This record gives sequence, structure tokens and C-alpha cells, in this order.
Amino acid sequence: MSRGLSKTAVVRAALDVLDDAGIDGVTVRAVAARLGVQAPALYWHVRDKRELLDEMATEIWRQVSAEVAALPADLPWDQVMAAFAAITRRALLAHRDGAKVFSGTYLTDAGALEAQEDRFARMVADGFSVADATRAYSLLYSFTIGFCIEEQAAAQAGDARFSEASRAARIDARTHPVIAEGGPQVFGDPDARFSDLVALIIATAASLRA
Repeated sequence: MSRGLSKTAVVRAALDVLDDAGIDGVTVRAVAARLGVQAPALYWHVRDKRELLDEMATEIWRQVSAEVAALPADLPWDQVMAAFAAITRRALLAHRDGAKVFSGTYLTDAGALEAQEDRFARMVADGFSVADATRAYSLLYSFTIGFCIEEQAAAQAGDARFSEASRAARIDARTHPVIAEGGPQVFGDPDARFSDLVALIIATAASLRA
């Protein structure tokens, strides 16, 4: 039974547990129960929760890589970066605590990394050094994960305190007008804020282009 259980089935079950119970509920025992087996059956594929999270993150990254690879080959570099950010955000938000799962994990499939070759090579052909192309995507990648962690935490809290109205009520606009005016940038529509900040990062990346 343990040998016949595929790693793909284990990862899919783990993602189902994640959606139901969040990252704290993802354990080897919980995933085994979802599959109708005993926990030792999973040890052929993952030794512990850390490895399980690595495999879950790798599966999410495979999906991101596949979508990015399917973008038109002649799409300009800046549009590719914007699409990468949007695709990554959508993949992370598709799962409860998806961004937390992805943060700090190890990609177990080198193919998921190698799939980025064409995207980076096109940036180099467009005038970026390898180092600057990597820096630009590192910034975008880190921002996207951080944004999604905050976005999911606020949404899942279901707390009215995490709102523009609540912030405005706590700030004395007469004595702190600049802070008060900045409220929409903190608690405005997340889609609009994300797109705006991604555009800012891409504009910064453009300054690195030779």
C-alpha cells in the first residue's frame, strides 16, 4: 500500500488539507487520514512536515512555471514580469495560507527552476545583465509573496479592524493629514494596489536596463 501510493497523490491530499485547515493543520498524520492510510505509508515520499511543505510549494511553482511558459514568445519583458506577478499571486491565493506555504520552502524539482531559462535569457537579450535580471525578479518574487501573506492573513482574520474605515477612525486627520490621506494606499482594493506596486517595481527594473 505504501509503495503504491504516489507522491502526486500525497501532495494533492496535502493541498486539500491546507485548504480545509490552513498551514497549522497540515501534518503527515492529517494527510495520511485524508488518503485513508497510516502515517508511515507517507514516509516513502516525505520524512516530515518540512519536506511535505517543500513538495506542496514545488507543485504550486510548477503550475506558475507552466502558465508563464505559455505566455506569447514575443511578449515584451515588462509585460512578462507583470504577468509573472499576477500568475504567482493567483496561484498562492488559490490555497488557504498558500503564500505562507511557499515562503521559505525548498523547490525539490530542478525542472521548475530550469523552466525559467528562456524568460531570463530574453531579458538578457533585451539589455539586462544576468545579475540585474535576477535582482529584478528577486524583488518582484519577494514582494508578491509578502503581499499575499498579508492579504491572506487580513482576509482570513475576518476582522473589521483591518479596513480603511477602521484606520481612518483611529487617525486624527487634522493633526496627521498626510498619514490620513495615505489610508487608501494601505487598505484600498487589493487588486489595484497589487497592480500599482508591481508597476512601480517594473519601472525600477527598467532603470537597470543597459
